[in-house]
Amino acid sequence: MDFLPIGDYGVVGNLETCALVGRDGTVDWWCLPHIESPSVFAGILDPAVGGQFTLQPTGRFESEQEYVERTNVLETHFETEGGTATLTDFMPVIGEQQTLDVPEHALYRRVECEAGTVEMDVNFAPRFDYARAETAVEAVDGGVLASATDEELFCQTPVALDVEDATATGTLGLDEGDAVWFICQYGEHERLESAEAAAMLEATVEFWKGWVHHCTDSERCLFYGPWHDLVVRSELVLKLLMRRETSAIAAAPTTSLPEEIGGERNWDYRFNWIRDAAFTIQALHELGHASEVEDFFEECLDQAIEGESGRVEQPFYGVDGEDLPDEEELDHLAGYRGSSPVRIGNAAGDQRQLDVYGELVLAIHETTQYGETLTPDNWTVLRDVIDHVCEVWDEPGYGIWEDRADPKQFVYSKVMCWAAIDRALTMADATDYEAPTDEWESVREDIEARVLEEGFDEEMGSFTRSFETDNVDASLLRLPVVGFLEPDDDRIVGTIETVREQLATENGLVYRYDTDDGLEGEENPFVLCSFWLVDALALAGRSEEARDLYESVLEHATPLGLFAEQVDGETGEQRGNFPQAFSHLGLINSAIYVREGADPRTPTPIGVDAPDSAS
Repeated sequence: MDFLPIGDYGVVGNLETCALVGRDGTVDWWCLPHIESPSVFAGILDPAVGGQFTLQPTGRFESEQEYVERTNVLETHFETEGGTATLTDFMPVIGEQQTLDVPEHALYRRVECEAGTVEMDVNFAPRFDYARAETAVEAVDGGVLASATDEELFCQTPVALDVEDATATGTLGLDEGDAVWFICQYGEHERLESAEAAAMLEATVEFWKGWVHHCTDSERCLFYGPWHDLVVRSELVLKLLMRRETSAIAAAPTTSLPEEIGGERNWDYRFNWIRDAAFTIQALHELGHASEVEDFFEECLDQAIEGESGRVEQPFYGVDGEDLPDEEELDHLAGYRGSSPVRIGNAAGDQRQLDVYGELVLAIHETTQYGETLTPDNWTVLRDVIDHVCEVWDEPGYGIWEDRADPKQFVYSKVMCWAAIDRALTMADATDYEAPTDEWESVREDIEARVLEEGFDEEMGSFTRSFETDNVDASLLRLPVVGFLEPDDDRIVGTIETVREQLATENGLVYRYDTDDGLEGEENPFVLCSFWLVDALALAGRSEEARDLYESVLEHATPLGLFAEQVDGETGEQRGNFPQAFSHLGLINSAIYVREGADPRTPTPIGVDAPDSAS
């Protein structure tokens, strides 16, 4: 089976779901109607079984991709011996273009011949429910209709296609100036005129350009510089991964893209991790997206309220707040380049991950710094959370990396419990709300003392991954960011150096850890951890090193400016789910750290010109 490199895909979406489009013109991943729904196209996990929708020139061709500037509208440019053509892919943004009376739950694909003549091959092979459902495909007026049980996907086509074995195929010839549309509509069968489709393209471009920030003033913009375009692309990726109604963010739009080719480290990331909130809030605030920050504030409080007596029941949720599905393996799919099992659902939702409390409270504190009001009812919920943290901080857990080995006393988890109490005390002082501050201060001191006693290795000169081990973990680079110790403290400096010695590659990419985690095989350097090293160096006053490292990490972005979860330490190829919110959040936040004079630990005025319109 032929697989494209993960980095050869672009992503389009509508704030409900996303699709991956390869540089060969193939839609290899699309879940409907939502990002966490079963797939209709899953060719990226098994080209022979999973389903694909291909539009590409007949015979040999060369191709490259780019986005329409400052949008999530994707263009794939084809060059053949006979001519050139461009494939434009986009999805209308749900709820944002109601003035146009055309279907919104749709993928629009336009092919335009720009020079010479180009013959295009068409292959439409949807496979509902991760290719588990029996899918029927039939020719109908204006196109083809795929159906399975209670689902339908209508593909409007400019030419009649032949249907055999639930697959529609055909060819069409294009001369210079010709433009044709293929439109996939989920649950609708409306045939559109070319002018209507073109109007929807124009409206979609206008939406994205109106939402994305403007950065034209080098004095005011925290992101002005050689990496500005990558910051903009990261901003657009984050928006694609957000649910429109709540701004809850999926970690990635995909499942089971492997951390190691041929290995078992294949996970479903189409859920909303609480710990992503603090990183997201900081990034969106600095980019000028106040309404998303407000939505995140409410989302964080909702997750806290869900808990019983202050307990956060699970570290992540469905992007609509729904219960998580059970983790299961899809044995009928071979997996990307034979990497099995393919998993849907995520069993880590049942884990105790104590660092989540710190990330939750940090997120709430961040939003209050940016103007949100903490009401008495909000405070009652938050106080219950902190009381619960005071009871459980010294218990073992599975940690930020969701180990599948036995629970441990992870140092980062302890520090994040410290951070939760620390920020709650700050908010109590600022609001005069009632709280057992003496008790909280005592527990905060106990956590600090135990971490310094059991979580620091004097011989190594570094903090350790857990109380039980003597190796390091890249999450320790976050200690100065959350204020546990000053960035230039000898213990922090020693930790930075130990991480570089033990976990960093020659070009600065950073592994999460180097120890048994309960899984077979090995992983690759983690993009976010590489940005965390940038942040730690910048805070320690090592600005030139931080900038050099940042620019080195950015060289691993795909030609479209996208990052997966990890980067292969030997080949430089993208590994893991793609594109990954964590990676793009790290890129944005590190841009602030390397910007001279900027310190993201302290709220700053919005560092960008105002967007044209609210999201």
